[in-house]
Amino acid sequence: MTPQCPATPDVPVAPDSTSRTVLTLVPRQQGPHGSRSAMTCAFRCGNACDAPVPNTSGAEAFQDVAACVVGRRTVLGTGLAAGAVGVMTLSPGAAAAHPERGRGAGRGRGRAASGAGTWTFDPVAPNRADQVTVPPGFTADLLIAWGDPVTRDAVRFDVRRQTARAARTQFGYNNDYVGLVPHPARRDRALLVVNHEYTDEPLMFPAGTHTPEEVLEVAIANHGMSVVEVQQGRRPGQWSVVSPRAARYNRRLHDRTTFEVTGPAAGDPRLRTTADPTGRRVLGTFNNCAGGTTPWGTVLSGEENFNQYFDGEVPAGRRESFARYGISGQGRGWSQVDERFDLAQEPNEPYRFGWVVEVDPLDPRSTPRKHSMLGRFKHEGANVTVARSGHVVAYMGDDERGDYLYRFVSRDRFDPRRSTRARRHNLTLLSAGTLSVARLTGDGTEDGRHDGTGEWIRLADWRRSYVPGMSLADVLIDTRLAADRVSPTRMDRPEDVEVNPVNGRVYVALTNNSQRGTALPADEANPVTRSMVRSSLDAPLTPASGNRNGYVLEMMPRRGDHTASDFTWDLMLVCGDPHAQETWFAGFPKQLVSPISCPDNVAFDAVGNLWVSTDGNALGSNDGLFRVPVDGPRRGQVHQFLTVPLGAETCGPFVTADQQAVLIAVQHPGEVDGASFEAPASTWPHTHAWPRPGVVVVRRA
Repeated sequence: MTPQCPATPDVPVAPDSTSRTVLTLVPRQQGPHGSRSAMTCAFRCGNACDAPVPNTSGAEAFQDVAACVVGRRTVLGTGLAAGAVGVMTLSPGAAAAHPERGRGAGRGRGRAASGAGTWTFDPVAPNRADQVTVPPGFTADLLIAWGDPVTRDAVRFDVRRQTARAARTQFGYNNDYVGLVPHPARRDRALLVVNHEYTDEPLMFPAGTHTPEEVLEVAIANHGMSVVEVQQGRRPGQWSVVSPRAARYNRRLHDRTTFEVTGPAAGDPRLRTTADPTGRRVLGTFNNCAGGTTPWGTVLSGEENFNQYFDGEVPAGRRESFARYGISGQGRGWSQVDERFDLAQEPNEPYRFGWVVEVDPLDPRSTPRKHSMLGRFKHEGANVTVARSGHVVAYMGDDERGDYLYRFVSRDRFDPRRSTRARRHNLTLLSAGTLSVARLTGDGTEDGRHDGTGEWIRLADWRRSYVPGMSLADVLIDTRLAADRVSPTRMDRPEDVEVNPVNGRVYVALTNNSQRGTALPADEANPVTRSMVRSSLDAPLTPASGNRNGYVLEMMPRRGDHTASDFTWDLMLVCGDPHAQETWFAGFPKQLVSPISCPDNVAFDAVGNLWVSTDGNALGSNDGLFRVPVDGPRRGQVHQFLTVPLGAETCGPFVTADQQAVLIAVQHPGEVDGASFEAPASTWPHTHAWPRPGVVVVRRA
């Protein structure tokens, strides 16, 4: 059977041109949304799962590539699953995490070597608690939450008297990416950089306190990013927010912040609007998801589901382009308070979003940039590594069912010197380079191995396009259409893509695809066409079509060179319940791992362990954070480190440089169907009678 989302709640659609009603509510039809609430589907991504898959190119899908690999692993894992008793039935000693040091893991020294990578803990059991649940011996401290002051002129938060002006001075809604940049002057401080992805108005506003126009204005202003000074406490892993009046670097980026477009597409006619006839200056950044911190101290942020903010009829000449990005004109009604979101008034405005944004937290007066050379699509984020040659390499995922993995290699080399001149040079590295898309090929299981090969197909560099019939600007602005022409591999929502700093491999979170298998025959032994899910913690496992629990893909560049044109790959984790036949944990015994579903973001500690956060758990539990060794005899031993509150998603994560704390963002707590401000499903962080998204620091108690 295929689980369906409940028919609640009603969701906003764009008003017609003759109506002054800002939000018209219509019942949302049931759809194949897996375990996400209908509320999350509506407000986070505009019910993307209700629409047809935007990629109709016919390119080979990853399920076709991986089918034989996963099928072979399923057979090998059957005996383990049959004897599984569930991780939480083990004794604390047997269940405790003891990550092995893999290749290069000895680089951790002193405090770092005894930190997060070597913490011993009893795995957290799956649960539905309305709190951040951590193992015994650990504590979860709230660092900052929606409405807290950011700028020196911040207005005190009053949920019944919210204004757009006040929101632009406060910590925004639904924090996602979490990064810490070293403070330029003080060793005991750092700069916290956080995205604010989207808003959920029914949970934000008490009924009758705001007009529909005010609701929209406040919601728009709650998007963007925050830069906040934080300070270490007296105990290892303790952090607190510095008072905005004593912070030099605090900054709130919002809908009125000016961004500069860089790279070959800057100034293209498609980027020009009435307000910006140059095509080089854009107001705001919206629906920012994951991100990454660069070696030169800036933060990259990915603009993701921007398509849902535009209202009106799609212009005839833009239909193919807009359809490929899911821009239907059925937006959130923003055009009623800002005409640039009206397609009839500004048909080019959508081209100004879908980019990777670079923010310099060390210079509060700097103009953040949108890098056209990194392509335009639904960026989950961008993560940078420096290749042996000195070139900067950025890996990126396009978070949509059936879309692609991308790589950027800079034209120029990174300058490691700590000088103003070197930093000025490094700030230009993402403006010129080569953009490529990935094609993966499976090699079968006859050799007893479960892997394949891949190649990076060039789309464009700073001088020219490599896609026949498309100009350089065409490739960068309509990157999805360009990639379709070179037949890369369609993936299942490729989200976070990061390089492990210890072993040099690349890890990709492929969250899920509820429609996986609709074009392929069912195969019970293959998770690409059949997943085991639970409707609740006490419900039995039941089969469901599609890839409901997701994968973690491991990629190995040839000879460890991130600029090489080819690589090998391995399906390291096929996520799900260990009792389920289709799951695979890099060969580790299934009875010794925690259930994991819907990997979203990844991070690494000093010894190279993989930390995986989840979004949309299809196994009945709240989402969580997991630690997984990637080398040595315990490779694949998934252990759950924490769970987030009811209805929330685990975002981040970030392991601090001293390895004494792990930061996560708790996004959309209480986003449960039927919930409202007056009848919340969660009150986390329990400072008020309604939920507030926030950032949490987890450390040893």
